[in-house]
Amino acid sequence: MPLLPTHVDAPVVDCHAHVWNQDMPLAATAWHRPPGEATIEQYVATLDAHGVTFAVLAAASIHGTYNDYMIEACRRHKRLRTTVILKPDAPLRQMKELAANGAVGVRLQLRNVKDVPDLTSPEYRQFLGRIADLGWHVHLHDDSFRLPNYLDALEASGVNLVVDHFGRPDRGIDEPGFQRVLRSVEKGRTWVKLSASFRLPSEDLRVQAANTLLQHAGPERLLWGSDWPFAAFETTMDYGQAVASLQRLVPDPVARRRIGCETPLKLYFT
Repeated sequence: MPLLPTHVDAPVVDCHAHVWNQDMPLAATAWHRPPGEATIEQYVATLDAHGVTFAVLAAASIHGTYNDYMIEACRRHKRLRTTVILKPDAPLRQMKELAANGAVGVRLQLRNVKDVPDLTSPEYRQFLGRIADLGWHVHLHDDSFRLPNYLDALEASGVNLVVDHFGRPDRGIDEPGFQRVLRSVEKGRTWVKLSASFRLPSEDLRVQAANTLLQHAGPERLLWGSDWPFAAFETTMDYGQAVASLQRLVPDPVARRRIGCETPLKLYFT
């Protein structure tokens, strides 16, 4: 791992981004059809242009269980890690092979999914146990009001848990689901990403959610992610804006360095 600067204006680790090309299959249930490619080369060039050293790719649900392109990215660029989407009956040998090639977790993208899995079923209990044994994390995305449906089972399984996009508190920070996320963080195995703030419905809510997470979780349990290439917001967002959102929402440079550098390096790269 290269030496890092003592003071940084940009994050050192981008913990949420996607890559895809025109040859990748789209799932039948894909919620978005990208207007263009977001290739490995384009993303790495974007990181370099903004002084970001490392990144963790997020498996995109629009491609289902097709993980090959993210794994290729990690093989070609040792500065990258990725989550993957797997069926719960995935063989352990497949999971170990993915881990050897840069996979660090399994993404459960459950937002807008009508029939969500039963995480208390024997099949999922075994799956979550294997995730924990590999030292992976579960990468969870859903609206905050639905997150309590999963948190008890995930906490009981012993996995590390990373919650996307502030916990998606679209109904406000007093919503019981967002408060449940805060209690999950207190138990010591849950992190929350300050990612894709542009997906929250207002700037006031972004500020409230960031301040609440900083107060209750602290920078040791927070991560930052750009959400490049900004699916469904391709024409209104760019990487510079994503970096600026962290600077705006976390004005304290010490806290910002922990969120953008120290915490993710410890979680993903050590």
